[in-house]
Amino acid sequence: MEYRRFGRSGLRVPALSFGTATFGGGNDFFKAWGSTDSNGAARLIDVCLDHGVSLFDSADAYSGGLAETILGEAIKGKRDRVLISTKATFRVGDGPNDYGSSRQHLLDAVDGALKRLGTDYIDLFQLHGQDYNTPLDETLSTLDQLVRSGKIRYTGCSNFSGWHLMRSLSVSDRYGYPRHVSHQVYYSLLNRDYEWDLMPLGQVEGVGSMIWSPLGWGKLTGKIRRDRPAQPGTRAFEIAGAGPRYEDAHLFRIIDALDEISEKTGKTIPQVALNWLLQKPSVANVIIGARSEGQLIENIGAVDWSLTAEQVAKLDTASDLPPAYPVWHQRNFPELKEF
Repeated sequence: MEYRRFGRSGLRVPALSFGTATFGGGNDFFKAWGSTDSNGAARLIDVCLDHGVSLFDSADAYSGGLAETILGEAIKGKRDRVLISTKATFRVGDGPNDYGSSRQHLLDAVDGALKRLGTDYIDLFQLHGQDYNTPLDETLSTLDQLVRSGKIRYTGCSNFSGWHLMRSLSVSDRYGYPRHVSHQVYYSLLNRDYEWDLMPLGQVEGVGSMIWSPLGWGKLTGKIRRDRPAQPGTRAFEIAGAGPRYEDAHLFRIIDALDEISEKTGKTIPQVALNWLLQKPSVANVIIGARSEGQLIENIGAVDWSLTAEQVAKLDTASDLPPAYPVWHQRNFPELKEF
């Protein structure tokens, strides 16, 4: 397994991590992702560790904390072999402070996560969403307090706009608070908006990206074809309206390119799609998910080999879409952008 540094931090993480949104199935939304119980989770985690996948990502919002509880049970006796990433910000209760990135909510959220995970510390704690209502100095000083207390070791964010992430880094630099080392983002061949603003920000500021839903909400598995729509029981079918928007013609153009490269490389379509992400700047880690051991082993097969430059370019071309302003204008002046 390849290990990469998270941004400009000293933390080294495997190129692949395992996402636990499939653990628990605590409501209809998460049942579409999976309903893995403690025994199943323990087996998947053993397979991960056997292949060098030692980072496990969760959140208090995943099945109302059940995913964290199952992860905690599954790693008993293995804590020294794993890295844990979890998140908080989204609503997890009916109270007026049961959401957001306020000091009140974050302190409660971390204590709750530690209890559910059965651990004394969290390796990476990420703000799950962008909170417009709480002053950044309140949020970041609270994270600083949590780092100093030893409850968390590194901080990150998820689903932030570029301007909000840059403001966060600026406040951290001004007051000496820990900088975010990671940004957990949606990025796939199907939707490449991440490249327009967040990718160059990550490169310049040293923030490593942690990619969620790298197979485009289940659309890039190769199971969806022009003559074969998403089938019942799959995430692409059960929560089709919850994912990002795309045109069918765009999806099938990508699938055609994946088919061709899959045939030439002897790799599966998911392996090719995941490997494409691992070639991209600022990508430190790609989160894979699986309901079964077979799915997991297939996804782990995305590492220890590389697409050629020509194959990456082919996928780039097949998946490209006109960007929003000002990116389309900036692309006219490539000499002004050198990384």
